[in-house]
Amino acid sequence: MSDLVSIITPAYNAANYIADMIESVLAQTYTEWELLITDDCSTDNTVDIVRSYAAQDTRIKLFRLEANSGAGVARNNSIREARGRYIAFCDSDDLWKPCKLERQIAFMSEKGYKFVYTKSDVIDTAGNVIAINERVPRVSYRSTMIVNYIGTTTVMYDTEGIGKFYMQNVRKRQDWLLWIDILRVTRYAYCLPERLSSWRSGNEGSLSSDKSSLFRYHLMIYRDYLGFPAPVAFLMCYGVSLPCFMVKKIRHRLINYLYSHGGRYQ
Repeated sequence: MSDLVSIITPAYNAANYIADMIESVLAQTYTEWELLITDDCSTDNTVDIVRSYAAQDTRIKLFRLEANSGAGVARNNSIREARGRYIAFCDSDDLWKPCKLERQIAFMSEKGYKFVYTKSDVIDTAGNVIAINERVPRVSYRSTMIVNYIGTTTVMYDTEGIGKFYMQNVRKRQDWLLWIDILRVTRYAYCLPERLSSWRSGNEGSLSSDKSSLFRYHLMIYRDYLGFPAPVAFLMCYGVSLPCFMVKKIRHRLINYLYSHGGRYQ
């Protein structure tokens, strides 16, 4: 029997996109999965949409928080309910390619990896590919403390041997902290160099759309969660992480310039 994959999805006012996300999971060639959606007190009809799918497929499960608590708390609720050997993440406005789970599990099984991620497309609100998120082949605990190359919707980790991991109680950058926590145990995460998911850019409600306070949160994380003294945290944030982040962005733009001029998005 195939190993179960638990797919972790937080949802908040996701009515415009969540049906597309669910359809992309239903289209998976690997069928041993459960989709655990925790709604964070949506005020639109997100819950009604999820309920309609759950009524048709028992692999889809809906949970609801009593108070609006943020994506990290919603994800943790789904992780708590997860029964699968593998934990994967798919945000409510993102999409997976049909072979995503199949290819990723095969990659992990063949290589013996416990923590992996993939390349991804960047799509606009209409679903058109507008960029490519290329990834480095391997990241470590130390490198990820400096700059994050791991996209949430691309991740899978194997609970067999390393157990479940939960997100820290912060409103933003929970995913980055989670990768750091997992990498304390696995040492490395490895990239399957295929574009197996699509991250939606330009969505006003996207969990990843607000970058304005990125480095303020980085500074807080270095100081309060990673335990650096304040001067070291400031140096790590603005003297090391920020320059590396800028190099990452320049690399991303160069790669996508080459893709767009070569007509290679599709």
